[in-house]
Amino acid sequence: MQIKRADKYGFCFGVKRAIKLAEQNRNAITIGPLIHNQKEIDRLKIKFNINVETDINNIGECSNVIIRTHGIQKNDLEKLKQTNSNIIDATCPFVTKPQKICEQMSNEGYNIIIFGDKDHPEVKGVASYCSRPYQVVLDKESIDRSIAKNKVALVSQTTKNLSKFLEIANYLIEISPEVRVFNTICNATFENQEAVKELAKECDIVIVVGGKQSSNTKQLLNISLDCCKDSYCVEDENELQKEWFLNKKICGITAGASTPDWIIDKVENKIKEF
Repeated sequence: MQIKRADKYGFCFGVKRAIKLAEQNRNAITIGPLIHNQKEIDRLKIKFNINVETDINNIGECSNVIIRTHGIQKNDLEKLKQTNSNIIDATCPFVTKPQKICEQMSNEGYNIIIFGDKDHPEVKGVASYCSRPYQVVLDKESIDRSIAKNKVALVSQTTKNLSKFLEIANYLIEISPEVRVFNTICNATFENQEAVKELAKECDIVIVVGGKQSSNTKQLLNISLDCCKDSYCVEDENELQKEWFLNKKICGITAGASTPDWIIDKVENKIKEF
């Protein structure tokens, strides 16, 4: 069986930057998981004593505190600044972009539509910068027309699908008198999604390696399934099942933006054993 990797996969710029900052600041606390990959979180804890804290009220004075790649809510950042902690901001620059846009557009009198998952930490952080009415949606059918009856601005969670974003943008143009559209989907996400689409067309099985809670990993799996029905998501090599590969000729491998190379390599080696 032939094994092919996608042309683009794995760690994005923002994740690489966050991992580097964590490795440079031992004995630190992250506000929530630094990235959406538990295996890498465990490695950072064992090797660099990077611990996760979910309640910002538990942060002590003068701690080394790393803000995760997905960012945190505006009021939590203000609380953090009051603790006199050493703040290391690992928020991905692609995430701070929609935060700033929401703040600016709100100040200019625009209501905000955020295309994303309302419970995702990135989206919660972005929404916290809205001082005007806003709504988080996953499709155009969910849009509250009262939000869009006046001027409205549209942003996206960085890991969402571009075609869905464009559907929402076109719909808003139809129902709102003034629309500002900001494409805040990061380039790495778009490139990885295009790469898995092309890969899946060539393969009779595709393995997507990444955290089950990772939004961009879920997107890669969904795109792959459109072209290759035998597509599976695994967090590591231990989740692979030998029977998946029976009578398969070409196996494709891709990975989410929070998946380190050492996990991808282990997955590929396990498939070679099969």
